[in-house]
Amino acid sequence: MSDPNDRNKQVIAEFRANGGQVGGFFTDKPLLLLHTVGAKSGQPRVNPLVYMADGDRYIIIASKGGAPAHPDWYHNIVANPHVSIEVGTEQLDVTASIADEPERSEIYAKIAAKYDFFAEYARKVTTRVIPVIILTPR
Repeated sequence: MSDPNDRNKQVIAEFRANGGQVGGFFTDKPLLLLHTVGAKSGQPRVNPLVYMADGDRYIIIASKGGAPAHPDWYHNIVANPHVSIEVGTEQLDVTASIADEPERSEIYAKIAAKYDFFAEYARKVTTRVIPVIILTPR
């Protein structure tokens, strides 16, 4: 299963079937489902993402696995920051904001220390700064 959309569908189904728990790469990692509206299409989109809790906020990283371009969902939240998330069995309305420096670097360092794959993504990316997104409940 090499198509990212197929992988995401499988992860989303597993997430919902198991109250937010997913195996494989996501074993022992907190995962949420980000609901956005396509910036161009206007269609609903759902993306599974590793997150870090920060008080009542949720932090996600627009890493796209270290790719040179931002993930599509990043453009969706820029176009419409009023999104929702599923965390466990709960759905929350949140507002997405892009962290500015120095907060971006501070948060990225914390999450990269906890999940080394984020540190690796940052090393791979040379043409963009990986955005840190703060999701604040509304």
